[in-house]
Amino acid sequence: MAKTNNHLGKVKVGKDVIALHTMAYAFCGLIAVVCLVPFIMVLSGSFSSESAISANGFSVLPQEFTLEAYKNVFREPIVIFRAYGTTIVLTIVGMIVGLLVQTMTAYVLARKDFEWRNGFSFFFYFTTLFNGGLVPTFILYTQTLKLKDSYLALLLPLMFSVYNLLIMKSYIIGIPESLVDAAKIDGCGEVRTLFQVVMPLIKPALAAVGLFIALAYWNDWYNAMLYIKDEAKYPLQYFLYQKVNNIEAYKKLISSGAVSGSVVSAISLPTQTLKMALTIVVTGPIILAFPVAQKYFVQGITIGAVKG
Repeated sequence: MAKTNNHLGKVKVGKDVIALHTMAYAFCGLIAVVCLVPFIMVLSGSFSSESAISANGFSVLPQEFTLEAYKNVFREPIVIFRAYGTTIVLTIVGMIVGLLVQTMTAYVLARKDFEWRNGFSFFFYFTTLFNGGLVPTFILYTQTLKLKDSYLALLLPLMFSVYNLLIMKSYIIGIPESLVDAAKIDGCGEVRTLFQVVMPLIKPALAAVGLFIALAYWNDWYNAMLYIKDEAKYPLQYFLYQKVNNIEAYKKLISSGAVSGSVVSAISLPTQTLKMALTIVVTGPIILAFPVAQKYFVQGITIGAVKG
């Protein structure tokens, strides 16, 4: 029987199919290379000198190879590693809690036996059309909730998103009600049904929404600008944003004559190369997370498929 299966598994592929596959792989490879070129230019620019970038622009290969930009970034390694730690903790905690809150909310709104689901759904959707505005939000966080210079001011604003809620709800609605009913017959409560029946079937949604939440926390600097004044609590993005702004402000002072040019020349302060180095420092860890997320995307699609 095994020999028969092996024989049946060897199916001849025609030359037209081979040619089509070759063209498809070549085209996809070309697109991948084109998408990779900008990142290579950023990496190359981070290892180039500021004078070479100013004179010749960016290129695929480094010009006048130097580590000056990275030395400037890691001039105070303890400070930047502390900012890294703040961002990593916020990202992990925010992603876990955000996924839990949004999954539970989507599960409730997707249940047809919840008679108030339409009213609550309208409440959530209405917030996508209108919001309180910046000033009321700032007053709420700083005066009412007393969250100024608090990590909660960085954690709470990005924890819940109606857009992510819609994604999660659409996946949960697609789950056959017979599975939920079968879980009830077997004696499962709502909590157990959610965690042991529903969640294993929505792994693609969990992976996608989790990645969206993680990216939002990782790239957030705006909330830190509004609510955080203590430099020890700066997340990575805002710390690097401040670093670039300080150098650009100092260069303007030099060019205007407010600071003696004999102390340091404006061109010796890296601006463009520093931005490239900061891009590498900021995007490096999150790029490494994409292969992991992709694996869970594929795994969730195969495990979460409903067999007929």
